[in-house]
Amino acid sequence: MSFNLPDLPYPYDALEPYIDVATMFIHHTKHHAGYTNKLNDSISKYPDLGDKTIEELLGDITSLPSDIQTSVRNNGGGYYNHSLFWKIMSPNGGGEPSGDLMEAITSTFGSFVEFRKQFSHAANSRFGSGWAWLIVVDGNLKITSTPNQDNPLMKGLVDDVGIPILGLDVWEHAYYLRYQNRRPAYVENWWNVVNWDEVAKRFKDAL
Repeated sequence: MSFNLPDLPYPYDALEPYIDVATMFIHHTKHHAGYTNKLNDSISKYPDLGDKTIEELLGDITSLPSDIQTSVRNNGGGYYNHSLFWKIMSPNGGGEPSGDLMEAITSTFGSFVEFRKQFSHAANSRFGSGWAWLIVVDGNLKITSTPNQDNPLMKGLVDDVGIPILGLDVWEHAYYLRYQNRRPAYVENWWNVVNWDEVAKRFKDAL
């Protein structure tokens, strides 16, 4: 198996003015493509890994051949994280979730406003490059963050293990062209493009 760079589910300029077209184009065709190619190069050395999904690879990195563990962690993480990231955004996004997801958020965090505050803090306080996540752990919601391209699927390598249903990229390449060093402004505007229908679907599948 080799992994393919997924198409964006919308045009490169669809998330304007919140995420600019130049950032989206470079982010997808250079950064995500680079992670994809390097992941494929790594696993091509071991044909017996060909049947594994990206979730299986990331969920058991320490069992992989030692010479590709770091590459799968970094590039496999980059491949998976961005594949999720594109889908949980939409030009028709924003607002608030509804249904079971909203009930779970309210039950866990007290209100959507409080959830958004805590998630934004996780994103803004992540030192250097990384991600903020909303994950499902044993049927419960939890906010966490990871450095670099780590994600909550990586058992034994990250503090909080669970199923990611919402992720926010806070690497500088995700926002620097428009926002420069103003990460909080990027995070605040990002809420306008969150695809809550997709997040709700992932929440349902994770239960």
